[in-house]
Amino acid sequence: MPRLSDRTRLIASATRRGQGRRAVNPPLERASTMLSDDPAAMQDATDGPVYGLDGTSAARELRAALADLEGAEDAFLLPSGLAAVTVPLSALLRPGDEILTTDAVYGPTRRFLTRHLAGRGVTTRFHPAEASTADILAALGERTRLLLIEAPASLTFEVVDAPALARACRERGVLTVMDSTWAAGLSFRPLDHGVDVSVQALTKYAAGHSDLLMGAVAVRDRQIGRVIAETIEDMGWHVSPDDAWLALRGLRTLPLRYAEQARSALTVAEWLEQRPEVARVLYPPLPGSIGHDLWRRDYSGAASLMGVVMKGGDKPAAHALMRALSLFGMGYSWGGFESLITHETPQLAYRRHTPTLEGQLLRLHIGLEDPADLIADLEKGLKAWRALQDSNLQPSA
Repeated sequence: MPRLSDRTRLIASATRRGQGRRAVNPPLERASTMLSDDPAAMQDATDGPVYGLDGTSAARELRAALADLEGAEDAFLLPSGLAAVTVPLSALLRPGDEILTTDAVYGPTRRFLTRHLAGRGVTTRFHPAEASTADILAALGERTRLLLIEAPASLTFEVVDAPALARACRERGVLTVMDSTWAAGLSFRPLDHGVDVSVQALTKYAAGHSDLLMGAVAVRDRQIGRVIAETIEDMGWHVSPDDAWLALRGLRTLPLRYAEQARSALTVAEWLEQRPEVARVLYPPLPGSIGHDLWRRDYSGAASLMGVVMKGGDKPAAHALMRALSLFGMGYSWGGFESLITHETPQLAYRRHTPTLEGQLLRLHIGLEDPADLIADLEKGLKAWRALQDSNLQPSA
């Protein structure tokens, strides 16, 4: 039988037969204590979870669905996307080890590297976000234990050749961990391309409704999986059964939402690219944009998150644009049903290799609204931008 498509498999796991009469969705079990009928079986995990930390029905089914989606031997749940990154690093690194990662890495991940891990004897080096594959490999040192890949990169959306990096790192005995939240386990599967550990924030697309925090870690190597599982156990990480149930519900419709939002995002990106106020749109699916060639080669779809580099401007102009909008929420995160906008220029100051941009950097997430309505809303924002720019050009009396 041919392999089913993602959209079919994510639903078929709910309707599989042989389990008797039951609800389509697993029961929502809120439990800390799990009871046994026999004292000899109280610690027998083959008979089900021993304690609430082991995960109840919704969590177990969510893990199985994610493992199937990512082509993994196992998948683990964490209470946030950040935890999904920090747990594998904590599990796989020891004092004296070194991490190499992009200078455009997600801000909270950078904080963990430079504050938490640095205080425990693990050093981090940052390569320029636009570094080539050869440059990244040349930056691997004798103490480099792990390459942390994030693609597309936060805020500026650089795409790296993850398959080539994973292959070369494996030959050199360097582990690879990839934050692939943008691909959502759908448009790019890191494990299929040789990456050792795939992580994503289920907070974003998998949940899809901006109502929970969760992360996932997927692995194929049993030994790596064992070390990660033990770290999760030792740290006492756990996701609530309610959140696991909601994430599983969101996962069923993930392919449809992901594809529809990508279509709308490309429509908006193409419109923005033609605007005289805009210098560049940072969106890999857009022809001519940063990372487009690698995206076209390796990815089967796209997220609906993009960067917009304005022509000049300042913080007041960016804020005027944002205040003029009515359909774009001003808030962090992305992957939900709603469109969002943030002003990201200040965050670039944390980088060691500051990118050269033509002006202020905005980040847009395109939701499930009609793209024509979103474009009309952005037109209002650009009008407010122009008005403030024009007023700044007026000679003083």
